[in-house]
Amino acid sequence: MRIHIATDHAGLDFSRHLQQHLAAQGHEVVDHGPDHYDALDDYPSFCINAARGVARDQAEGVEALGVVFGGSGNGEQIAANKVTGIRAALVWSIATAELAREHNDANVISVGARQHSVDEAVAFIDTFIVTPFSGNERHARRIAQLAEYETTGAIAGHEIV
Repeated sequence: MRIHIATDHAGLDFSRHLQQHLAAQGHEVVDHGPDHYDALDDYPSFCINAARGVARDQAEGVEALGVVFGGSGNGEQIAANKVTGIRAALVWSIATAELAREHNDANVISVGARQHSVDEAVAFIDTFIVTPFSGNERHARRIAQLAEYETTGAIAGHEIV
């Protein structure tokens, strides 16, 4: 599987460790930056580029997911979610990693590097990668509604004010 990764300065060490871990598992890792420590760097472009890589790959039929890191993971998740077709989830436990895939078919996860140990983050990411979407009709319906709103600004049969 192709895994797109991005971070800011707060997650740089996590990112480097994770890239080695994922490559050792046979994944193709695409690093969207940064490539060096800069305490004043700006994460949006890194995370948007990673999310765009996931969206592009998935549109082309390439099996791909994304992982973004930051101090809390909040801003990185917000940035990734600005990309059409991306469903980025903030993950803070094994359960949220599983549910992000099972219920939301998330294709990107965000992890707070200042909130978790490297071992915890690796466990979250490994869980996220191996957990499939449930395919449950109610979850698929909700995901379709989000995609519809994302592209049209409306959800058929529902009032959006």
